[in-house]
Amino acid sequence: MGAYAIRRLLWLPFLLIIVTFITFTLLRFGPGDPVQVWLGQHQNDEVRQRILDELGLNDPIVVQYVRYIEGVVTRLDFGDSFRFRGKSVAELMAKKIPVSLQLNLAAIIITLGVGIPLGLFAALRQGTGIDNVVVAVALAFQSLPVFITAPVLLLIFALRLDILPTSGWNGFFSPNIVMPAVVMGVPGIAIVVRLVRASVLDVLGQDYIRTARAKGLAERVVRWRHILRNAMIPVVTSFGFTIAGLAGGTFIVEIYFGIPGVGLFTIESLFQRDYPVLMAFAIISTTLFVLANLIVDLMYPLLDPRIRLGAGHVA
Repeated sequence: MGAYAIRRLLWLPFLLIIVTFITFTLLRFGPGDPVQVWLGQHQNDEVRQRILDELGLNDPIVVQYVRYIEGVVTRLDFGDSFRFRGKSVAELMAKKIPVSLQLNLAAIIITLGVGIPLGLFAALRQGTGIDNVVVAVALAFQSLPVFITAPVLLLIFALRLDILPTSGWNGFFSPNIVMPAVVMGVPGIAIVVRLVRASVLDVLGQDYIRTARAKGLAERVVRWRHILRNAMIPVVTSFGFTIAGLAGGTFIVEIYFGIPGVGLFTIESLFQRDYPVLMAFAIISTTLFVLANLIVDLMYPLLDPRIRLGAGHVA
């Protein structure tokens, strides 16, 4: 397992080079530049050129890219923010990343904490009215976009009932996280419910389930130790893609609820052409995505000992 993880991690630098170079190129050839945004209507060509020279934005794009990557690799230096002069991107992102991680963690807890039991519950009652209701309700929630669920929650819990704050951030255990986490976590419940239900139905027909019951094991033990454990592999597989989906939802939710996380900060930086911040976000998000998928792969043998990583088959 250790050798497999090392081989996967060795690909990370090559992946980061591809992602960062594409991002770097698209940002530089996009319309406008940060100096143009700063100066607005009161532009002075001489001042603009001087600032561009100071920032190194007049150098060839390959020179800019190599200089940037050299700073990241040798000193973990993502550069200084163009928008907040004198402040490093690492310093700014260090305050934003924990906020977004906590919000995403809360959303994942809701998605898995509700989706897995509901999927098992529906599968064990296949063909009944309860099964149909669970699947239908889950799909209904999945079809609701963020810009509909967020206003509805605000209307009910903030304006009508006045029990939850409308915006702001006070930490993981504060009421401020409830509505944003629900908005992000609910759409994924339907995906988890369908995956767990289909996988459980497949496992229920296996011989080892009938053997476990024939041995007189309690139904609770059969369900949680034998059925659910073997049915979790498809759910674990989708975990990496769930993280990618949450990353996209974070932008909208953080803007809507005024949460000072990476999503809101990145959108603001995009409009201000703050290239170093956008590059840092691309590097960090790509690294997290690769590590999340590696963790998912390493979990397979824990769920099913027959799986051997890197062997290309089930032992």
